[in-house]
Formats: sequence, C-alpha cells, structure tokens
Amino acid sequence: MTACAGGYSFTGASVSADTQTFAVETFVNRASIVQPILASDLTYALTNKIKSSTNLTAVDYDGDLTFKGTITGYSITPTAISSNDKAAQNRLTITIRVEFINKKNPKQNFQQAFSRYKDYDSQLSLSSVEESLINQINEELVDDIFNKALVNW
Repeated sequence: MTACAGGYSFTGASVSADTQTFAVETFVNRASIVQPILASDLTYALTNKIKSSTNLTAVDYDGDLTFKGTITGYSITPTAISSNDKAAQNRLTITIRVEFINKKNPKQNFQQAFSRYKDYDSQLSLSSVEESLINQINEELVDDIFNKALVNW
C-alpha cells in the first residue's frame, strides 16, 4: 500500500504527492440553448468524481488543480430519417470547453473542447428524456475531463 502514497489510486488517477487541493469553478453556460440545470449539474458531477476518485480536498478557488468550464453547445438534431421523411431518432449533443490548471506541474495544463451525445427515439418528447440524457452525457464528459487531467498512462 505504500506505493499508493506516491499519488496513485485504484481509479488510474495519477496525482503528485504534493498536490493536496482542487477547485472546480462553476461552469458558465454560453450555449445558444440554455438548459438551466446543466451548468450546476456538470460542476457538481466533476467535483464528486474527483472527490470519490482521489484523496484531494475540494476548495472554493485557487486549488493546486483548478478546472474552469464553459458550456458552448447544447443542440438537438435529427439523426435518422424514416421512410416518410420524418426523424426516427434525434440526438442531444452537449459541447463544453475546459481549462485545466495544475499549479504543481504547469506542463499538464490544457484547454480543450469535449463533446458527447445521446440519441433518442423521436416519438418521445425531449422533456420526457432530457434529464436522463443529460445525466448520461454529463457522466461521459466528466470521465473525459478526469481522464485527460488526472490519468497519465
């Protein structure tokens, strides 16, 4: 178990031993379609992922690791057309831009766009599936951010 003290965890996260804190600034929603709960849900999900997967302590700002995010896209588009020229499936896509700042190792800093989507049957109303789709997409986005920032294989 002493090897884990060097900054490794069973989740694959690799954090230097001198890194103690992290901050996730509240995501800003700049998408043309604003889904009201999306920014807070993403912020909360990323914070929880880091808390549950590392030994880092969450702080409000100025952490050893800092995540800043902007929601840049939220769109619904048809993806499959049926024989009567109507959409058979629609796609909800969420795009974000994340800035990661590592005060202990600035070489790991990055700014990157992440995008994920989920398809759903067009016979269903968006309002009936939206919350579930957002949760699934958020989980994938958070995994992408976490892996990019903290899994250095």
